[in-house]
Amino acid sequence: MPAVPFPRPIAVLILAALACSFAGNHIAARIAFDHDTGLLLAMLCRSGVTLLALAALVLWRGESLRLKRRTWGWQLLLGLLIAVQSFSIYSAVARIPVALALLVVNLAPILLALLSWALGGPLPTRRAALLMGLILIGLLLALDVPGQLSAEGDIDARWLEGVLFGFTAAAVFACALWITEHRLAGMPGTLRSMLTLLVVFSACALAGAGGLLPGGMHLPAAGAGWLALGCLVLLYGLGFSALFILLMRLDIARNAPVMNIEPVAGLLFGWLLLDQLLGAVQIAGALLVVSGIVLLAYRKPA
Repeated sequence: MPAVPFPRPIAVLILAALACSFAGNHIAARIAFDHDTGLLLAMLCRSGVTLLALAALVLWRGESLRLKRRTWGWQLLLGLLIAVQSFSIYSAVARIPVALALLVVNLAPILLALLSWALGGPLPTRRAALLMGLILIGLLLALDVPGQLSAEGDIDARWLEGVLFGFTAAAVFACALWITEHRLAGMPGTLRSMLTLLVVFSACALAGAGGLLPGGMHLPAAGAGWLALGCLVLLYGLGFSALFILLMRLDIARNAPVMNIEPVAGLLFGWLLLDQLLGAVQIAGALLVVSGIVLLAYRKPA
């Protein structure tokens, strides 16, 4: 029997809660990093626990692990891309306010549209192009690029690194989405996600064992760091697992734009928990970005 979709208000509420869970994961990550937690350790714990949850779900559903040889290659590439994306977004979160990092990462839909066009897909419509321009203007305001450029002295190195890491995460995630849509669309979503996290976990374990990132496996230096590490694992694991367990009942095609409130939740949580305050112009820019992304998600097919 096909899954019966939730009533739309309930589906929207669940997706909003999941978006807040993912935003909370990044807030917890920033707190953990501020207490000397290694970035690779955070990725290893997060991917490992979520991998166990998805593996249990795959076994319960009895999904086959038999894949074509070519599919295994694309699956491995997808996992490596997600590993780079996870590393990049955590690196961004460690350097700039969480809400700003999430806003930069939310450029992924624009980059995906441009990538699809470059690889033979349809040209973005005029409406889509205008919305992309609107999103970029909002992002420039949110990041306070005019202020950074007009300030005396050199541009803040940590700000620049954070923005570049966020953009890398967006670009890599756009590539991962293209592979998912065009090369791995026939795979069950739960199985694909489980194998992706298996690659992420393995890559983090190998990088940590090889000492490729100094301090990458450093344990938290205080109880607050351990608590934050546990929270980021719990929030990400619950959010990721719940998304795939409830996926068929959430009418994602219609309700997916609700997930774009994640940067707004990050802005609110960052203010309440991290005292990360943004100026009025930055907040207006952030809302402009989120609004543009939501409208872009609701675009009509050409």
